[in-house]
Amino acid sequence: MAPKDDTARVSAAALKAYIARAFVAAGLPDGDAAVLGDLITEADLRGSDTHGVFRMPAYCKRIKAGGVKTRPDIRIVSERASTALVDGDNGMGHLVMKFAAETAIKKAKDTGVGWVGARMSNHAGPAALYAMMPLAHDMIGLYFAVGSNNHLPPWGGLESLLGTNPIAVAVPGQDEPPVVMDMAPTVTAYGKVRLKASRGEQMPVGWMIDKEGKPLTDPKRADEGHLLPIGDYKGYALSLMIALLAGSLNRAAVGRDIFDFNKHLDLATNTGQSIVAVSIDAFAPVAEFKRSVDAMTRTIRSSPRLPGVDRIWLPGEQSHTKRLDREKNGIPLPPSLKKGLDELAKELKIAPVI
Repeated sequence: MAPKDDTARVSAAALKAYIARAFVAAGLPDGDAAVLGDLITEADLRGSDTHGVFRMPAYCKRIKAGGVKTRPDIRIVSERASTALVDGDNGMGHLVMKFAAETAIKKAKDTGVGWVGARMSNHAGPAALYAMMPLAHDMIGLYFAVGSNNHLPPWGGLESLLGTNPIAVAVPGQDEPPVVMDMAPTVTAYGKVRLKASRGEQMPVGWMIDKEGKPLTDPKRADEGHLLPIGDYKGYALSLMIALLAGSLNRAAVGRDIFDFNKHLDLATNTGQSIVAVSIDAFAPVAEFKRSVDAMTRTIRSSPRLPGVDRIWLPGEQSHTKRLDREKNGIPLPPSLKKGLDELAKELKIAPVI
C-alpha cells in the first residue's frame, strides 16, 4: 500500500493573500506587502520551493529583530545612461530587485542595454524571478547575486569564503516557453540542505564534504562542512567572479564580511545583486530572433536520446511545466511547511494560509 500523502495544496491567490497579511502584520506597507506576495508566490508556482513561502518564518524573524527595514528608502545613488547603482536601504531584497529590474528595463529601452547593481539589499528569492522580468519587454535578462552566507571554500581551501552565488539568464521564445537558466555554482543550493533538514531526510553523497574532505550526508551537521562546487575548480571560479561583479563592484559585502543571516538576525547583510536587461532589437529583429530561439529549442528537444531517457528538457522548461500544474491544481504545502506557516500566522495574529 502506498504511503498516505498529507501534502495540502493552496491556490496562488490564497498564498499571495497570506504572504501579504503576514508582511503587513510585520510592519510593511500594504503596497510593498502585496508586491512581496506576488513575487514569493511566483517562486513557489515555478517550483522554487526552497526560495518561496518556505522562507517566510525566517524573513519575519529578521524583520522582528530589526535586521531588515520595513519602510526603506530604495533609491539610485549613482547613474549613467546605461548603468545605475541602487541602494536598497536594507529593505526586503525582492523590493530592491524589482526596483533595480525596472530601472534596467527603462535604460535598455533608451540605450539598448541596462546594467543595474544593488547594495544594502537582502535575500530576494530565486534568481529567475528577476532575469525573467525583461522578457515581457522583448529583452534578455541576466541576474547574479552574492549568496546570503558562505558555504564554499576556494578550490583546495578549508575556509568558506564564497557563497552559492546564483546566476540566471532568461531568453524569450516566440511560441515556445522562454529558455531560463537559474543555477548556483555549487552542486546544490543551501536552501535545499535546509529543506532536507526540515523534512528529516538525508542528503545525497556529493552535495557536501566535512572538514576532512569526507562525504557529509546529515543536513543537521551542515555547519560542520562545505558545499561542493560544480565542475570542481570551475564552480569555485564562477562563484568568485559573481561575487566580484555583484558584490565588490556594488560596494556590497563579500568574503569575510558575509555572515550567516539566519544566526545574526539583527544585522544588515549588505547583500549585493546585479540585473542586466538587453534589448533584442539592438542586435536583431525581435520576431526573427524569437523564431530562431524556438527552432533551437525544438532541435534540442527532438534530438536523439540516451537509452532510458524519456525527454530532453530545456533550461527552465520543468519550472514552466510545474507552473502550469500549480496554477491549475494549487501549490503543495508539505506538513512540515504548513505547520511552520500556521505557527507564524498564530505569532502574527493573522488568518492561516488555509
